[in-house]
Amino acid sequence: MADFRGTREAFAQALIDMSETNDKIMFVAPDSLKAMRATKFAELHPAQYVEVGIAEQSAVDAAAGMAACGLIPYVGTYAGFLTMRACEQMRTFVAYPDLNVKFVGINAGLLGGEREGVTHQFYEDIGILSNIPNFTIFTPADASQTYHAVKAAAEIKGPVYIRAGSGREKDVYEKDVPFSMDGIRILKRYGTDTLLLSSGFVLDRALRAADLLKEKGIDITVGDINIINAKNPDKVIMEIRKAKRIVTVEDHNIHGGLGAYISKLVVENDPKRVSRIGLSSFGESGPADELADYYGFAPENIAAVVEQGME
Repeated sequence: MADFRGTREAFAQALIDMSETNDKIMFVAPDSLKAMRATKFAELHPAQYVEVGIAEQSAVDAAAGMAACGLIPYVGTYAGFLTMRACEQMRTFVAYPDLNVKFVGINAGLLGGEREGVTHQFYEDIGILSNIPNFTIFTPADASQTYHAVKAAAEIKGPVYIRAGSGREKDVYEKDVPFSMDGIRILKRYGTDTLLLSSGFVLDRALRAADLLKEKGIDITVGDINIINAKNPDKVIMEIRKAKRIVTVEDHNIHGGLGAYISKLVVENDPKRVSRIGLSSFGESGPADELADYYGFAPENIAAVVEQGME
């Protein structure tokens, strides 16, 4: 596994590594080769790269045809250009026939808005796909987890959406840690006062919040939810049952994402209080860390929400 700096580079490296031994892997690009940092992949494996131009709907249709012929196509571009502009094609021509197409949506969430702002920040993508049957939704937290998620997606039959970042997310995992198919990985287990669950690019902030709380004598557990609406959520439910209360933190709209998923599991299996930290408005342009703090993802604010839930 070569070195890579961010989630986009991790995606491209995973494609390169898989294609060394698997000629069924394809990359379908709607004018996104450079955005996906996949120029080297196209140079090494030109027969496995298809460019359709600025035409996301056509990219999805082409990938559906490839999957129907036994190939394993990946379609990669900005998250909203896939889940909004090509939503009908993802639903009708991939999910409905349950075809083996993999999607990678970059610049998902708030943190990629330094230059482009609301037009290139996408925090509705999980909510959109959560309403479409047959999709598996991966939410890797950092570059190394994105690398492993891209490879894991090839082992799953049916459509997979991988929510990738902008390159501004903080590294949380060691590079050799595999992507957990349990849908959850516990990263800190200080106690059961609260189960703090995060998904994606604000996981590092949840971990820092746990340490702030520990200094105050409040012992919580922090888990990474890396699959949304997992087909087998047994391990998630097991952790829910251990906790007195739950807080979710996600770089996504408050509706339809991690908080909605966990709330459903809680109501159906072990009712208790769930507090949700997420977006309820459009974002603005600005540096990633400043945006995250402004919109409620500061470790101090996460810790305060946990404390308020204990009152």
